[in-house]
Amino acid sequence: MKSTFYQRVTAPFIEPYIRYQRADVLHACRLGVAVILALLVNKVTNLPHGEWTTITVFIILGLLQYQGAIYTKAKERVLGTLLGIGTALGVLWFNQNAGAWLWIDYALIGILSGIIGYLAVRKLGYTGLLTGITMLMIVSDLGNSSIGQDGIYRALNILLGTGVAVAVTLILPLKSTLMWRFLLSSNLDACSSLYASVGHHIDAADGAADNTTHKSNPVAFSAGEVPVDRALVTTLQQINKRLLAVRPHIAATASESGIEKETLETIQRTHRNIIGTIDLLLSAAPRLANIEIDEENHVLLVHYQHELTQAMQHMAAVLRSPSDEVFRPITRIAVSEYPSVQRLAFEWQGYFWLTQTLQTQLQQLSDLLQTTKPQWFAASGLRYQRREQKRIEVQGHETDLHL
Repeated sequence: MKSTFYQRVTAPFIEPYIRYQRADVLHACRLGVAVILALLVNKVTNLPHGEWTTITVFIILGLLQYQGAIYTKAKERVLGTLLGIGTALGVLWFNQNAGAWLWIDYALIGILSGIIGYLAVRKLGYTGLLTGITMLMIVSDLGNSSIGQDGIYRALNILLGTGVAVAVTLILPLKSTLMWRFLLSSNLDACSSLYASVGHHIDAADGAADNTTHKSNPVAFSAGEVPVDRALVTTLQQINKRLLAVRPHIAATASESGIEKETLETIQRTHRNIIGTIDLLLSAAPRLANIEIDEENHVLLVHYQHELTQAMQHMAAVLRSPSDEVFRPITRIAVSEYPSVQRLAFEWQGYFWLTQTLQTQLQQLSDLLQTTKPQWFAASGLRYQRREQKRIEVQGHETDLHL
């Protein structure tokens, strides 16, 4: 009993799966700790306008949970603040050394604001916005030196707040790269089960036909005996939900791992296409019930079912695994080696074409994951990899992630 209680209390600190399941609660606790630390920093430094330290903490952490996104936001805020300070100091220097008329200074500030705005829209984004805001906090009133000092203090507090926010992310870190891996792994496992159910429909019809037809004869399916399992609809809805949940992690995963965002988008698109193809296969299976297929092509169909199901399970296992495993080729089966497929009914040819499409999509996903594996594997954290390996050796199995 004591051991169980200890495991529950310590699970969020040592078990990444549990941490992600409780991400919302952990994020709230972490934000509260960060605000308290920011208040303590204000107390120690005693800088004017210390409220900007806590405001910055809330701006960076308020809506962001995962390290990649937090670091990106923090980097943009620091860079924007420093650029703003540099630009403002340049304006103040011009005002003191070259500015003969106040309207020239105002014109300079207007021109700089326009340039910053243009760059913010074109490229800099949030960094450009912070550059302009910081500059204006310092040079809003050139005739009042206290305004410039207040702007400097605000900028320094922003930097302190950013430092606090980044430091707190090291407490119970939430990595988007791991979340991206777990969600994709869970979906591949679910897709494997969904695709296996396609084979179960066909096998059910095959079994019904075998009661009345000898093995050497063409197999005829009975349409009324291939019911569509309503649970499959629910499974597909859960798969689509996880697919949507992956989307917010793409940018942060790119930041954490260094993988090009376009590559992650390609992985996401292939992920979505695999789900769509399996959905089409699932819809097509019951419609084939009354259409004959010879024994040779039925064997080909069974081989495809086994190979592709195992391939999805293997890809899911490698994504979950803390070991540096390799994605293996999907299958060596090729429909082109079975010319008898071309003599089948049009519906069966279409079904095999969809199966080939699924094979191609899985191979494309496998190749993309293998190519990027060194980056997303390293970005998952060495401590996580070692801890998971040790836990698996002790427990003998992997933890399920219920997402």
